[in-house]
Amino acid sequence: MTAEEPYLVQPAAGVYAYVQPDGGWCLNNAGFVSDGGRTLLIDTAATQRRALALREAVLAAGVPLPRTVVNTHHHGDHTYGNAVFAPEALILGHDNARTEQLAAGHQLELIWPATDFGSIEITAPDLTYSDRMTFHLGDTEVRVIHPGVAHTTGDSIVFLPRQRIVFTGDLVFAGGTPFLAMGSLAGSLRALELLRSLDAETVVPGHGPLTDPSAYEATERYLRHVAELAREGRSKGRTPLEVARQADLGEFAAWRESERLVANLHRAYAELAGEPEGAPLDILTVLQDMTVMNGGTPILCHA
Repeated sequence: MTAEEPYLVQPAAGVYAYVQPDGGWCLNNAGFVSDGGRTLLIDTAATQRRALALREAVLAAGVPLPRTVVNTHHHGDHTYGNAVFAPEALILGHDNARTEQLAAGHQLELIWPATDFGSIEITAPDLTYSDRMTFHLGDTEVRVIHPGVAHTTGDSIVFLPRQRIVFTGDLVFAGGTPFLAMGSLAGSLRALELLRSLDAETVVPGHGPLTDPSAYEATERYLRHVAELAREGRSKGRTPLEVARQADLGEFAAWRESERLVANLHRAYAELAGEPEGAPLDILTVLQDMTVMNGGTPILCHA
């Protein structure tokens, strides 16, 4: 197995995490839970090819194909593969995840026109919820919880209380930089408090290898660093890009996608200006600033 190939981790009986290294842009994690008779899938993948590989991994694990797919949020790397599993599977997501996915449409193809996404049919959730839902697969309880505006306006946490396993979606990036352009800094801090309260032992992040609750502390330290940079920079009349270019990332410098700092500063500035959490930013400006932070090279989709 090369380092680039997706792999399965089984943290408990009937529970699987599908990890796509290296967890960079468009290389998300998925997962599935099965009692042997029914299967629930958590997220899909960014391209048709990768979604088909995920489908094969489910079959190779010896469990049925999913009758339910939970999307942790609307971003295409977690939802573009929905059509590979529908209509046999019902797609579930937060109310806002459906709205945001339909509004985004084929956004990833616009951002990354050179990437071969395959034949992608935008397949938004058929079933939506506002606060929380619970599935019962045999004796496994699967709680789907909306943390409020955090990574996006429509995030879902998937928690298995008996197994003490949580699928965080992009509330946590293991070894990667958080991304708040479509969510909230303050809301992301609240979401970490919610994750802590669940008391899970195994944390399946949205990107990167499986981890443990120490990832919450590292993420919080980063978010508070962004908040402090924003407060200081805005008080001195500096733009988010100016602040990002001069910032010392310290312990976070080794995290993937460090260029996201400028996107996160744009979000922090908006909140300092009194904008509502999750209010749309000028994504074109954010992408342009990330390109500058990336040494003038446009960010690349790794899928």
